[in-house]
Amino acid sequence: MILQSKEVKRLIIYFIFDKQGIVDDYITYMLKDLKNNATEIAVVCNGMLTPESRKKLEEVTPIIMVRENKGLDVWAYKSVLDYYGWEKLCKYDEVIMMNYTIMGPIYPLKEMFEKMDAKDLDFWGITKYHEYKEGDPFGTIVYGYIPEHIQSHFIAVRSRMLRSIEFQEYWNNMQQINDYREAVGCHEAIFTRKFSEAGFLWDVYADMGEGYNNHPILCATRQMLEEKRCPIFKRRSFFQDYTNIINDTMGESAYEAYEYIDKYTDYDVNMIWDNILRLENQADIKKNMQLNYVIDERNGKDISEILGKRKIALVLHFYFTELADYCLHYMKSLPKEADIYVTVGDEQKKKIIEETFSELPNKVEVILIENRGRDVSALLVGTKKFIMDYDYVCFVHDKKVVQLKPETIGAGFSYKCFENLLPTKEFVENVLDTFERNPRIGLLTPPPPCHGDYYITLGMEWGLNYKVTKKLAEKLNLTVPISREKEPIAPLGTMFWFRPQAMKLLFEKDWEYKDFPPEPNKVDGTLLHAIERIYSYVVQQEGYYPGWIFSSHGAAMEITNLNYMLRGLNTSIFKAGPGAGKYEEVARNMQKTFIEWRMCRSALGYTEGSIIQAKLYLKTDAGYSEEHTVSVENETDENIYAYKGLEKFGSVSEIRWDPGEKSGIIIKALDVKVTMFNEKVLEFSSKDAITNGMMLKDEMIFLGPDPQLYFKLPEKIPVKNIVIETDVIDHITADRAEELYKKLRGKNILRRIKNKLLR
Repeated sequence: MILQSKEVKRLIIYFIFDKQGIVDDYITYMLKDLKNNATEIAVVCNGMLTPESRKKLEEVTPIIMVRENKGLDVWAYKSVLDYYGWEKLCKYDEVIMMNYTIMGPIYPLKEMFEKMDAKDLDFWGITKYHEYKEGDPFGTIVYGYIPEHIQSHFIAVRSRMLRSIEFQEYWNNMQQINDYREAVGCHEAIFTRKFSEAGFLWDVYADMGEGYNNHPILCATRQMLEEKRCPIFKRRSFFQDYTNIINDTMGESAYEAYEYIDKYTDYDVNMIWDNILRLENQADIKKNMQLNYVIDERNGKDISEILGKRKIALVLHFYFTELADYCLHYMKSLPKEADIYVTVGDEQKKKIIEETFSELPNKVEVILIENRGRDVSALLVGTKKFIMDYDYVCFVHDKKVVQLKPETIGAGFSYKCFENLLPTKEFVENVLDTFERNPRIGLLTPPPPCHGDYYITLGMEWGLNYKVTKKLAEKLNLTVPISREKEPIAPLGTMFWFRPQAMKLLFEKDWEYKDFPPEPNKVDGTLLHAIERIYSYVVQQEGYYPGWIFSSHGAAMEITNLNYMLRGLNTSIFKAGPGAGKYEEVARNMQKTFIEWRMCRSALGYTEGSIIQAKLYLKTDAGYSEEHTVSVENETDENIYAYKGLEKFGSVSEIRWDPGEKSGIIIKALDVKVTMFNEKVLEFSSKDAITNGMMLKDEMIFLGPDPQLYFKLPEKIPVKNIVIETDVIDHITADRAEELYKKLRGKNILRRIKNKLLR
């Protein structure tokens, strides 16, 4: 059917879902162009809609339906089709069902409609997914594989098909859709084949052709936009699971698409940032958008114009007196117009800095602060009176790690931070130019360390700090997504360049020194570690993004190190493990191998260490130490661990319980009773614990070795005894593993557990 009339009667059903009920500008931008090509637009929203958002939609169309968030887009379309009724629908030349998952247009939609109007078709779309014969990853497709199909973000149906018994029966008898798997398997993946086999003609507007890629709008986005003049792109392009990208591309898809949209079209890319920064996880955005800034340290930019209109500062927290000259070396990289603030804890250090830094041409101000909260309070308390006066700031501290041996490991971490932040004057000039040219940058931090003992940081960026970070996020009223399974793009060395405006929310909390824990501090799991990770989420909440920064030679070392480590892992896996393949296959096979290995070990009753010997650590004024540790053996079936005579250790502020050293244990029904010196009894459960395990309903599962549970006491007081009663599964039998697998199958948490097993 060719649409020859100049006045095509076209209804567009536009579906929206937003968990906050917000209609972002990219939606109204799309709707306004659609309005130029439609007789009528009906907007259907699952869930909720804010009054402001409803008003924005009413500027485009009066037909707005807000419905219960059930059935995804499929039942949203059905609800509008039912509302109109077939008699009225059949009076339209064309009905289009489309949704919010696409952005654009980058070209006027009139161009697309005119081309497709001239084609003899019964239904059509903008893009298609090519046939995938290797099975059904959703487990819901009747054909057992994914057939070639029009992607459901835009499907147009013309009157011959609208009037057909097949089409009307399809929607009249549409099954209830409960999840994404069913939406794909019971509608999107089968719709095209079903109606093609019923004798209806179809086509798509833009495609790269069979064999190039089965999902070109996501994996060949720039080619689709530039070569095929596809007017739309998927919002998911900028935050999708990176495995989808690294399997089929080098990782360039989102980067190249964004560059083309920004440089060669009139589309305002702020509409992209406004949406994805509000709703998506920063780890996904960072990977897809390649937010890595490699800065030249030899050839600087002329930044006289920047220095004329922007205020620049550096804040240094100084603690180790022997590192004054070391710090001075890096301070010399700053332009003379930059102000330098140094926070110190006593007059001696103040005098050392004033003498050492006297040769600098910069304004240098030394600020005496309390020795509480370390470098974190130095920034948040010591500078709060003036920090918002500046446009761009670098924050560093005289990093020295003494707990790791040899000390070159810690020195290497310090080198990595400073050399990727302040190596030369030219580098700093280029950093300032980068901030100026990229107004969405809020924070640039060196990547996390991965050498020596720091290797575990890759994959364990949260450490024991997820819960405490989440609590802080709640106090700050952050709404951006924070996930235990996705790493924070955070300055784990607490050294970074930032835009104070992007940190406004954090500084507005008006921190005081008393907010921070006194010394000595734990090495993990404190407020300090939470703030270290919250920086990047505060930046995102304010509408900016965090990224990684490298000097040229810093990037070269990073590439060498990562390549060396990955090659070492691959060599072991390929020769002693399940064998070679592409990344996804290798990772999946290793996960399977680890799970099978653990199941086999457990089936044989094999354990490492013993759960019957559990250690209790008491935190006193001296912190945690082996001298303040008690071990008990549980040789009964009651699973009761009683620790007595604890008053000899003095006042206790926190306890740590280690149920053995091995991995793969499960704890249920945890009950901790702490009898204080004054006979007061405190009770704790698993909900009160800070732990390196994970909760699954009523079970605490420890996949890694050395399980640990921390319980903070409300006051510091001598403790008489502690009784811990819990049901401990000290090794996962084959039957238990299979039961656990069935419980988790089909849930995202299963994939997360497998990932943790791999780590």
